[in-house]
Amino acid sequence: MEYRRTQSNPNRARYRKPIVGLAGGVGSGKSTVAKLLSELGAAVIDSDALSRHELESDEVKATLRKWWGDDVIGPDGSVVRPRVAAIIFGDSAQRHRLEALLHPRIAVRRNVMIDDYAGQPRIQMIVLDSPLLYETDLDLLCDAVIFVDAPLGSRSERSEKQRNWPQGEVVRREKFQQSLDTKRARADYICSNNSSLADLRKDVERIFAEILSTNETPRANSPRDEND
Repeated sequence: MEYRRTQSNPNRARYRKPIVGLAGGVGSGKSTVAKLLSELGAAVIDSDALSRHELESDEVKATLRKWWGDDVIGPDGSVVRPRVAAIIFGDSAQRHRLEALLHPRIAVRRNVMIDDYAGQPRIQMIVLDSPLLYETDLDLLCDAVIFVDAPLGSRSERSEKQRNWPQGEVVRREKFQQSLDTKRARADYICSNNSSLADLRKDVERIFAEILSTNETPRANSPRDEND
């Protein structure tokens, strides 16, 4: 553990369950860690899945067609994601434009899911799996953040095989995000994904238990929380 938040989470009194964020580089294995956490009793909210859902809404598709033309919508009526990716990762203004459209919609759905999971006794922890956890200040909702650490070579190989990305795409996309060194330093827990699945599972189990132990009793809000 390399970093510990000094501000208490104002959501603690409301939810009485730890909200945990996942951070890490592209292809680091955050989805695998999320799956392991879910097996232990966590509910996982996948921001990528929410984003895909919102992209296919009629309102968003109409907006994308207006911005970028008919080519971003395929013959089957769905968004052609590679074409959208080519636009937003080639022009930061267009990327911010899309984020401003999607992020508020995603936030609404995420908050509904958090409220729902918070009321389910079997759920012990709520996990936010988001590639832009820090960039969108989503970490401020969290009681703790787990950084999933993996070397660039492994991450690149995984992304090229699983996502069919060209060589160098991981590095290119990460230029639009906070540096991994910054994310690692800001995280509460470091989870190393550079060995076997069994080793990763042990690390996740240890972190899961420690977070639950740390958050057994809701902490009192700080003066800043009360004024927010």
